[in-house]
Amino acid sequence: MADNVTSLFRSTAAHSPSMAALARESDGTGPVDFCIPCNPYFPTPAMMDTMSARLRDIITFYPSSADTITAELCNLLQLPPQAVAMGNGSTELITWIDHLLVRESLAVPVPTFGRWTDQPMETGKRVDMFPLQESSGFNLDLAQYAEFIRARGTRVAVICNPNNPDGGFLHKHALVQFMDAMADLDLIIIDESFLEFADAEAEPSVVQEAMIRPNVIVLRSLGKNFGLHGIRFGYMVANPSLAGRVRSMLPKWNLNAFAEYVVFMLKEHGQEYMQSLHQVRRDRLDMASQLSALPGLTVYPSQGNFLFVRLPVGAEGTVVRDRMLTEHRILIRECGNKIGSSSRFVRLVVRPQVDVRRLVSGLEQVLYGTRRGAAVPELGSGMNYSSGTAAVDRLVSATNGGGMPGLAAQALGTGMPGLAAAAAAGTGMPTPMQAPMPAQMPAAMQMPAAMSAQSYGGAGQSYGGAGMQMQQAPMQQQQPQQVPQPQMQQPQMQMQQPPVPQQPQPQQMGQQQPTPSGVPARNGLTAAQVRGTTGPGLAPAPATGWPAAQSWPNAAGMGQAG
Repeated sequence: MADNVTSLFRSTAAHSPSMAALARESDGTGPVDFCIPCNPYFPTPAMMDTMSARLRDIITFYPSSADTITAELCNLLQLPPQAVAMGNGSTELITWIDHLLVRESLAVPVPTFGRWTDQPMETGKRVDMFPLQESSGFNLDLAQYAEFIRARGTRVAVICNPNNPDGGFLHKHALVQFMDAMADLDLIIIDESFLEFADAEAEPSVVQEAMIRPNVIVLRSLGKNFGLHGIRFGYMVANPSLAGRVRSMLPKWNLNAFAEYVVFMLKEHGQEYMQSLHQVRRDRLDMASQLSALPGLTVYPSQGNFLFVRLPVGAEGTVVRDRMLTEHRILIRECGNKIGSSSRFVRLVVRPQVDVRRLVSGLEQVLYGTRRGAAVPELGSGMNYSSGTAAVDRLVSATNGGGMPGLAAQALGTGMPGLAAAAAAGTGMPTPMQAPMPAQMPAAMQMPAAMSAQSYGGAGQSYGGAGMQMQQAPMQQQQPQQVPQPQMQQPQMQMQQPPVPQQPQPQQMGQQQPTPSGVPARNGLTAAQVRGTTGPGLAPAPATGWPAAQSWPNAAGMGQAG
């Protein structure tokens, strides 16, 4: 039986097997789920009872059209229906965005949600992957990302906020400045699927900004937030032209009757929904604190409803996953099949404290035997990183998961003149004019001169989850090592180092080195270090979360609905 269950993981590619598949291979009941990022407190038991009583009617009759369901959701969130398209899960919307709006190339930080890399590759697009550095806590530096996009000539940029699997968070003002700097791109996609679990900022969503820009789409989830992954519903927000283009391609009845029933019952349960989000946020801090107490574990700051954890030295993620499942009936997400990650990392979904105690107890037995703090055993021979694509594997193997050789050092002032000059001048992200551009650029595409490098974490500062300012990674003065670039066997999988304009180089420069094999991650923060903190100059988030606890929040905390 155990072999049958664990074999399900080996037969999947970028995702874990479904709970239904696991239940079929066991005794008919699924394990305690720390894998699928779902709100455990919503719907309430009373809401589930109501849906159960209506089950026959729900599954017997056709739902209303997607326009009717979308109009009700927009009324709830105070959004214009013309700017919204609802999909049968976010993956349906990602698929149509790729088919309709991504012409040739797409840039995406990795690791991230697998469909943002897999979907465009499946349709023959070039995917430019920007590796998030372990040495900086997997933090996305928007200035470096902008330089990367310019160097590669990418036409579409993706940002997940918070990012999956690490939960990294970007403040709204930084994202708006990035949109302005990249206003000439074909498309900018901000995936806010987990944003309602964030509490680092009172109004974190860029939905309102997306509706007035010609090239921005915001993707939002409903299944994750409402604890109903099986219903498959989500929505995108953009200007009416972009939203209408996607909406026109969707089937009239692409939303099912369960989705309709839930959307129409939500207006009566706004307070319970907000309370569920508050509880998840509290549980996230408590869970991070308990996991951080385990010897050798590195817990990264997160603003999602999950935690990204690096296992102790010698622990192999696939072995830990299989033993937790077969010995303790606990399902965790091992991240070795995520591009940009490795089997040293697992993602653990935030759950109630009673489940977390069971998780911690299981990890103690699997990692240390029965004594906390005992030497960590070698759980396996060690599985190397594998993305399923040989070219990516060679690059990651050559840099020990550190990503693009020299990129951090170049962006910090020696290899990319645009960013170096910006850092020296204190103006932050390079303007679009520093890349090959049309002769005449509209004034709206110009970069605001008042941008601050500190806003993006340029010149060594960056933001992690919960708005935590992270310290600069240790720097070593040495010549950059020349790492051979892999021969790309698949043209669409381009992860090569971007071309850098030739210029005189100093004899020595600081370079962020990838963490050596077997050495604990640098800058992994504990829960205590991220409690109640925000970035410089940013007001702490209110302890009560949404501004009005008695009414339904509109799109991602943009104030209260009337």
